[in-house]
Amino acid sequence: MKFSAEREYTSHELKNQIKYLQLLSDSFPNIQRASSEIINLEAIMNLPKGTEHFISDIHGEYETFSHVLANASGVVKRKINDVFGRTLHKRDKNLLATLIYYPKEKLSLILKNEDDPKEWFAITLQRLSMIARASASKYTRSKVRKALPKDFAYIIDELLNESGENKEEYFESIINTIITIQRAESFIIALCKFIQRMLIDRLHIIGDIYDRGPYAEKVMDRLLSYHSVDIQWGNHDIVWMGAASGSLALVANVIRISLRYANLDTLENAYGITLLPLATFAIEQYADDPCELFHTKTEEKGSNYDLIRKMHKAITIIQFKLESQIVKRNPQFKMDDRLLLDKIDHKKGTVKIGSKDYPLLETNFPTVDPNDPFALSIEEQDVMTRLKRNFINSQRLQEHIKFLYSHGSMYLAYNSNLLYHGCIPMNAEGGFQSLVIEGKRYSGKALCDNLERVARKGHYNRFRHHDDDSSLDYTWYLWCGSVSPVFGKKKMATFERQFVAEKETHKEDRNSYYKLAYNDEKYASKILQEFGLDPKISHIVNGHVPVKVKKGESPIKANGKLFVIDGGMSIPYQKVTGVAGYTLIYNSYGLVLVEHHHFESAQKAIENEKDIISKRVDIETNPKRKRVKNTDIGKEIKLQIDDLKMLLAAYRKGLIKERS
Repeated sequence: MKFSAEREYTSHELKNQIKYLQLLSDSFPNIQRASSEIINLEAIMNLPKGTEHFISDIHGEYETFSHVLANASGVVKRKINDVFGRTLHKRDKNLLATLIYYPKEKLSLILKNEDDPKEWFAITLQRLSMIARASASKYTRSKVRKALPKDFAYIIDELLNESGENKEEYFESIINTIITIQRAESFIIALCKFIQRMLIDRLHIIGDIYDRGPYAEKVMDRLLSYHSVDIQWGNHDIVWMGAASGSLALVANVIRISLRYANLDTLENAYGITLLPLATFAIEQYADDPCELFHTKTEEKGSNYDLIRKMHKAITIIQFKLESQIVKRNPQFKMDDRLLLDKIDHKKGTVKIGSKDYPLLETNFPTVDPNDPFALSIEEQDVMTRLKRNFINSQRLQEHIKFLYSHGSMYLAYNSNLLYHGCIPMNAEGGFQSLVIEGKRYSGKALCDNLERVARKGHYNRFRHHDDDSSLDYTWYLWCGSVSPVFGKKKMATFERQFVAEKETHKEDRNSYYKLAYNDEKYASKILQEFGLDPKISHIVNGHVPVKVKKGESPIKANGKLFVIDGGMSIPYQKVTGVAGYTLIYNSYGLVLVEHHHFESAQKAIENEKDIISKRVDIETNPKRKRVKNTDIGKEIKLQIDDLKMLLAAYRKGLIKERS
């Protein structure tokens, strides 16, 4: 075995770093402590890299999302098979897997029908201990200990480190004591949650937590307590982030989408945002209007849906007014084609789009003043002021949005993968499109960085800015602008889809990125280089556009350089995709794509052990198993080791005094 010689530091080099080294010596006050840490870090560098899971476009589907996390996208069952092989019957494996997914609920069912609970506890604790040991085997003892549940940390630590026949009676005694003192149920729950945690080292959410599905707030609660997660903002996240930051246009968008999907529980019950001001206004303005164009995406029944349609129309008109005001004060957005309220001929019942007049599907616009069509009425302004106040004062919403800002970003370059939700806007020739932001023009990586910067600024100033705050205008642009990295289309044709029958007006052409980067490795490589990644070893992980598997589409694009992992976790999309989402897994052996089929319910999973059906495809296998030293964390550890070696040299040269 060859050992590399330790670098010799000169006294001059060390003196230049003396202030930093003195601070470092507070944590490592002598040669022994610094040496021990170097040995520990060097050992960590040679462990297998942690397992990363990538999930996209959750859209409030909490049950499916929660199950995918609990079963680690099928990894739990694979681990059970690895541990027990053919020594355990399939029905016992399924029961064990369901217990790991839903320990509290499954325990309750099992114990109702178990004749000898003590024997079952003894067997189950042994089996779970074996799975826990296998799940934690590639991590350091220090990392595992940090992940242990506090109430049972010492006991689980002992069970995980079982070795040799001499300890058989010792471990049997531990398990028997747990059962005797009636702590077996709590211990099993803790052990199952520990297994779940060990099987996903880091979770990447590639955007769109919000809208459509019913429980976005539950998804956010789960993420808030998750041990390691990052989020790349999606367009449906941005609209909520902007609304919570005080953008009136985005408040209107959030409410309109919620009404369109008849999903008001998230707003009213989860976040305590009352829509009473809007309801009162809608009843007054549209009392005799059936608002038939404003039906919801769900089956309508009862008088409540009549009110929802009226509210839907009221907020839609308000939204168009507010968005027109943003377009007028931001000519750099180049969105004059979205100014349509002033193109309505109220006498003829038509609207001019481009150079052509189209008949409107309805013409009852009592709040639109033909002489000043973009101005809110006094009543509309009052409604929006009150709604904005409700968004800003919702404590739970603000907590969730704060988490999106603290753990989220426009993109993330991590372990040779570039993660973003929508696209990197490109023109037809393959160049990066640009946008003027606060007087300067940006494209590519700089465009993403500066749009993120102004979005953060808008949120930071949420208690101070006015309704025409320019940073919030940029947040709105992120939602629907043609050069927005999270939108990826040339326009959002909400007005045309709502009021014009001709399909030609409904078309929302995609950015050239989707033709170029999806189909040609050259353009995917260009994007990777723009973000400082080596195209030979790097990949793009994308969400946003549902993969139509039932029509033969593949999530693997650009000759394996780009993965689109929006498979339709959102139930409305599953008719289009034919599947129910993807998980991309990056472990020490390579990249694996897991395709999920429809998940019925947590209740059926618990009662009937009906797991989500997942198809696993190995995409790329590493020639050598990846170690921590091959990762971004490894690069950070290498810097720590170098600093500690410099500290050792300072101790040995007498530049810093050792302490006990």
